Amino acid sequence: MRSFRRFLAISLSFAFALIIQADEGMWMPHQMKDLDLIKLGLQMNPENLFKKDGTGLMSAVVNLGGGTGEFVSPEGLILTNHHVAFGAIQRAATKEKDYLEEGFLARTGAEEIPAQGYTADVLLGYEDVTAKIVKTIGAGMTYIQIYYAIEKAQKELIAESEKEGSDIRATIASMYSGNQYYLFRFKRLKDVRLVYAPPQDLGNFGGEVDNWMWPRHTCDFSFLRAYVAKDGRGADHGPDNVPYKPKSFLRISLDGIKEGDFTFVMGYPGRTFRNYTLSELEFDRESLQRRLDQFKDIIAFYEKAGQGNRSVEIKYAGLVKGLYNSLKNMQGKLEGMDKFDLIGKKKTSEQEFRGWVGQDPARQKPYGEILDRVGTFMARYADFSWKNNSLGGMTGFSGSTLFSQAYTIFRTVEERQKPDKDREPTYQERNLPYIKQSIQLAERGYDLPTDRAFLKHQLKKMLSLSDVQVPAALKALLAKKSEGAIDEYVDGLYNKTILSSPEKRLDLLDLKPADLAKLQDPMIALAAELEKELIGLREEGKAFGQERAELKKVYEKALLEKSQGKFAPDANSTIRFTYGPVAGYSPRDAVRYFPVTTLKGVMEKSAGEPPFRVPDKLKALFQARDFGRYKDTPLDDVACCFLNTTNVTGGNSGSPTLNARGEQVGIIFDMTYESVIGDYVIIPELQRSISVDIRYVLFVTEKFSGAGHIIKELGF
Repeated sequence: MRSFRRFLAISLSFAFALIIQADEGMWMPHQMKDLDLIKLGLQMNPENLFKKDGTGLMSAVVNLGGGTGEFVSPEGLILTNHHVAFGAIQRAATKEKDYLEEGFLARTGAEEIPAQGYTADVLLGYEDVTAKIVKTIGAGMTYIQIYYAIEKAQKELIAESEKEGSDIRATIASMYSGNQYYLFRFKRLKDVRLVYAPPQDLGNFGGEVDNWMWPRHTCDFSFLRAYVAKDGRGADHGPDNVPYKPKSFLRISLDGIKEGDFTFVMGYPGRTFRNYTLSELEFDRESLQRRLDQFKDIIAFYEKAGQGNRSVEIKYAGLVKGLYNSLKNMQGKLEGMDKFDLIGKKKTSEQEFRGWVGQDPARQKPYGEILDRVGTFMARYADFSWKNNSLGGMTGFSGSTLFSQAYTIFRTVEERQKPDKDREPTYQERNLPYIKQSIQLAERGYDLPTDRAFLKHQLKKMLSLSDVQVPAALKALLAKKSEGAIDEYVDGLYNKTILSSPEKRLDLLDLKPADLAKLQDPMIALAAELEKELIGLREEGKAFGQERAELKKVYEKALLEKSQGKFAPDANSTIRFTYGPVAGYSPRDAVRYFPVTTLKGVMEKSAGEPPFRVPDKLKALFQARDFGRYKDTPLDDVACCFLNTTNVTGGNSGSPTLNARGEQVGIIFDMTYESVIGDYVIIPELQRSISVDIRYVLFVTEKFSGAGHIIKELGF
């Protein structure tokens, strides 16, 4: 007993030592030099992490548009998550070829299929363009004037950068609410193909039950491949294209990990809100609560529509999966806000901030009233936000797909009458191919009768809205307070529209506004009526957004001054670096989680139906102890997933987890439920990211699926 107590004391003290190493930043590449990574445990030259010539490790990490991937071979092979590649798998799946259920494997290059809707952006470099942006802002400008001045400067910088080549894609990101601006340049690879995806029983093992939870046993991975034209340019899918030859790709290690090992993650995290003020946090809390019921209702509708109809279920699988993911994330955030008293913590933080401001008279003039000004603004913004969400939702995921298409067509036709430089950025010529692609791909993600029923469902819900929340285009209909009138109205839209044909929708993009109106299509007519109100809301939203940014710019300038520039900007889908050791955690009293799960745990969770159905072949491999080179010797098993203290968020999915030598040992696919609050504030003792162990990935690839050609390509 005494020896056990000594072991426990050592383990706990070691765990504590790990915890205090947890870092709170998602750092930009140029900020990594200030992190003293060698002292922290890195065993490679930090200068090799990011190189301007594209040969650094970070250049092997690609932006897949909402997710991350990484090159793992010299032949353009990309490793990412199953749930990141889910859209490509779903769009290729049919009832007869159910790639979601059965998985997909191309044994030759000729068998690889298009990952419809996917692009891979390879980072070429980035530069500080703050001076070029802010010089366009004149004294006395209104907020809307500032907005358009910044937009104009960004368009010009992007256009100039993209002159370099037809496959160059540029974007400008604001850091610290406009205190800094950076222009990022990418090589866009438009021909991305699906190589291998495990069956859903493995790629989504645990489903929504295990989502965001630990312990985890999901084999969440897929392989893609990027192709280019023979001259090396990023090109549309074509039979003559060849695999892309990346300047940098990651090496994979089978050495495994253990508690305390230094690890790091590079990827494209979506959004964090750690630099929010108290009033912004309170607004978000209320917004999250409102959206919970909305998401639950939409999920219930589509799940019912797919019952007994696999074709419909497949078409809405991606949407439902995404909604479930967001729903549980929001629930975790709300619970975390209360459990960890984020409101109280933010109040304390702001009291400390006010004290710091008050210590120096020179700070009081620029910063003395900034928190109060943000609070006053957020009170005004809330009223606008609720109305904007109600109207804008009709053209988004909470509206009908066909009507959303009608609105896209109407807006695109209208915007194309303007000079390209004067258009909304979304509708510029550089984005027209992606507008056309979205119209084509819509067919893979909706069912016409289901879409009709959904629009009826949503309009009937609007009967309970206040008059100010009801779109002007629908006031006469909803004033009847009749569900029968709504049914008749929607049937009229669908019976008379010509938009059910994707070919026809594409043709309409080339019309003039007058010719589009002459068609008298009821869907287009509704889009035109709704736009009369939305155009005003859009302008109002731009002014509100710029006012908020200008206020936050002052606040974050103060934070930069207070921290002497040593805090990371909030995530905004730009490349970031985060590090931390492998470590378990204790989420509540008397519970201690180990940092690694094994194949044994998969078998323990095994059930006869999803989401815990285990394929017979995997059971046989486990029973025979046929683990091959993928066995973790200390565990005497295959390691499935592991935890580390890095901090990630949506968009990081598919990011590589690397060891101290810069070798890939895992793939990020989730955070723990207790960590989702990390989007707002890091709780170091609970902050954990979840990776699928690379050995489980390769074990499934080789032993389960027999894809030895992929293992060989990886260099084994």
